Amino acid sequence: MTERQRRDPDALIRRAKRGNPDADQHFLVDGRVLDRIPGYLPGEADRSHLLEVGGGAGALTDRLLSVGDQVTVVERDSELAAFLREEFADDIAAGRLTVVAGDALEVPLPDFTACVSNLPYGASSELAFRLLPEQRPLVLMFQREFAERMAADAGTDEYGRLSVTAGHYADVEVVETVPPTAFSPRPRVDSALVRCRPREPEYTVPNEEFFLGFVTACFTQRRKTMRNAIRNTAHISGLDDPEAVVVAADERLMSRRAGNVSPAEFAELAALAWEVGEP
Repeated sequence: MTERQRRDPDALIRRAKRGNPDADQHFLVDGRVLDRIPGYLPGEADRSHLLEVGGGAGALTDRLLSVGDQVTVVERDSELAAFLREEFADDIAAGRLTVVAGDALEVPLPDFTACVSNLPYGASSELAFRLLPEQRPLVLMFQREFAERMAADAGTDEYGRLSVTAGHYADVEVVETVPPTAFSPRPRVDSALVRCRPREPEYTVPNEEFFLGFVTACFTQRRKTMRNAIRNTAHISGLDDPEAVVVAADERLMSRRAGNVSPAEFAELAALAWEVGEP
C-alpha cells in the first residue's frame, strides 16, 4: 500500500465547519495520537476491512485508510457524512471507503475485521456492547473513567458490571491516556484508548443472556453481600426462587460483595442460579 499524505486534523475541522460539544462532538486533533492509534491493533489483526464508528471530520479515517485495505465509516451527523463523502471522494471512487450515514446503534454493521474508533462519549456503553459480541479486535476511545472500569480486575474500586461484561468477550487493556488538549472542542475529562482482543472466556455459562443479566442484577446492590443482592434483585435477574440459590451456594461466597467476586465465580453462581433458581 502506498504511503498517503496525512491530512491536517485542524484543516479538516475548518473545512467541515463542525465541532459541537453539545452534540457530543469532540474531534481528535493531536496528530501524534492519531498516528499511534492504528498501531494499537494487535499484530495478528486482520486489517482487510476496518470499521470506524463516528468518523467526525475524518482525521482518524485518513489514518485508517493508510493501514486498511477497506474502511467503512458510520457517521450519525448527516452533514459530516456528506463532508466525508466529498473529502474522501477519491477513496470512495476507488472502492476503499464506504460512508454510512446513520446511528451505529441502529444501522446494520458491515462484516468488518477490526474496529478503530473515537466513540461519542454519550453512547460509549451501548456502542461498546454492540461491538464486543462481534468478536473482532477493537481499539476504542472512551472517557478515562469508563475505560478504567472496563479493564478493571476484581477487588479494585473500578471493578463492576462493565468489567465482567467486557471481560466476558475479550482481554481488555488501557493502552494510552489522552488529555483534553488533544481534542477540539476540548472535553472536560481525560480520555483513554482501550484495546480489546477477542477470546472465549475461561468459564462456561448455561445461558449468556441470563449470565450477563445476573451480573448486572448483583452489581445494582454492590454494597450488599451477595446473599442479599441475589435476594433483592430477582426482578432484574428473572429468578423465581432466589432463596434456593442462596441456600445452595457456598456460604463464603454469599458473604462477599459483588466487587470481590471474580468473573469465573459469577459464572459458577449463574450456573447454580440457572439450575435451582428457576429463571
